Parts: sequence; structure tokens; C-alpha cells
Amino acid sequence: MKPFIKWAGGKRWLLNDPSFGLPEYSGRYIEPFLGGGALFFHLEPPDAILSDANERLIATYKSIRDEWRLVQASLAEFQEKHSKEFYYEERSREHSSSHLRAAQFLYLNRTCFNGLYRENLKGQFNVPLGTKTQVSLPDDNFELASKILSRADLRTGDFEAIVAEAMEGDLVFLDPPYTTAHNFNGFVKYNQKIFTWGDQQRLMEATRDAIQRGARVVLTNADHGSIHKLYVELGAPTVVSRPSVISGSVGSRRSTTEALFIF
Repeated sequence: MKPFIKWAGGKRWLLNDPSFGLPEYSGRYIEPFLGGGALFFHLEPPDAILSDANERLIATYKSIRDEWRLVQASLAEFQEKHSKEFYYEERSREHSSSHLRAAQFLYLNRTCFNGLYRENLKGQFNVPLGTKTQVSLPDDNFELASKILSRADLRTGDFEAIVAEAMEGDLVFLDPPYTTAHNFNGFVKYNQKIFTWGDQQRLMEATRDAIQRGARVVLTNADHGSIHKLYVELGAPTVVSRPSVISGSVGSRRSTTEALFIF
């Protein structure tokens, strides 16, 4: 199924790339940078460990898994109330119930500018209103999403501990935030705040250790010389092209490339 959350750096496009193919695996599917979960929902694995550093994101997935009917009903109410005034009121509102927090997360994700997730220094979501007005989507299938998510162990935290659990037979999919300004992607400042070069080095070491334990690893990263050099001992990437959708102006968006490693 299609993911129901739009996330910067999402990998829906990669699933249609002819150069992309997953290695065979017999164990668990492990994804520590979950985001929108495009690959997870495409594969629908029977046993998975899913994690992300964003607590609100993981809480939303848990709510869809455990109480999807309540989330769906609340989202429909948000659709009826949607307006510029309601958006900014809802953006600053704090809900006590988990299903309302999940519906709020989805509402803001679908109506904010470019589907971007950003917080201010106080940890408050602060993205302005976008142009899209559809809150409940025709292809929403929260019941199916709940069933798929029920087979996953959902966690919040740093990637290193999750990758350390990968063993022989497991498949690890790594899609970290990119830290280099490759191909004019205009995203370097945003990503440097949440994923530093030191994190990139930790990720390489965690990847190397997982491979040595017998896990298969698929990694997407910036197509940049520093990344190629960082992973040179493990292997060379395949360079894949994709349209860039980060820029706020459609006219300034252009095709870019990413590095795809399969170990």
C-alpha cells in the first residue's frame, strides 16, 4: 500500500527506479529512519523493527495501529473545519488523547507547506499553511495500515541501537537525512541540524558491523564525494536520479542524484 504520511526525502520514487532491487532475506525487516515508510508499506513484511527519532511520528503510527477508527473519524472532522484560521489554531493546540494527536499530526502534514516537518527551538511545529486543502484522501486505508503495522515493533530513538540488533538473515534499510549540499538540493542547513557528519560516520560503522554479522543492508545517501569516500571499504554505490521537490518554488526544482548502496 501507499504511505499515508508525506515526509521529506521519502522513497516512493525509488520503488519505480529500474536500478533498484532488494537483496533476498529471510529474517526481519529493520528500518531506523522510518519517515513516511514507503518501502515498509510496499513490502508489508511479516516481522519488522521500525524506528525514528521523531517521537510524534512514531506516536502517530502507533495510534493508527491501535485505534485507527478514532483517528479516521477525527481526521474527517478536521476536514470539515479546515480553513486558514483553523489551521493555525490547530497548529498551536495540545490534545490530551492519542488519537487526536495522531489526527492532528496527519492534518498538519497534509495541509502544511510542502509537507515539511519542522520545529522551533521550543519543540513546537511551526510550518506555515500550504495550498492543499484535502485532509481525508480517497486512497486512505487506515484499516490495512493498522494490520501491516501490527506486525512491527515501533520504537523511538537513535539509529545505532536499532542497527546493532540486525543479525544474519535480516534486511536493514537505511535512509538517513543528507548532510551535504549535493546537486544544489538546498537542504543542507535543515539536515545539518538533525544529522551531523559525526552521525554519518556512526552510521557507516553501524552498517559495517551489521554486514559483518551477516545482515543485508540497503543504504540511500547523498551522491557526494565525501559519502563515496566514507563507504569506500564497503563498496561503491549506484547513482540514481530523482526529481527534487524540496524547494518551495516549482520553477527552482530540478533533477538530482542520490547514492544507492546494496551490501
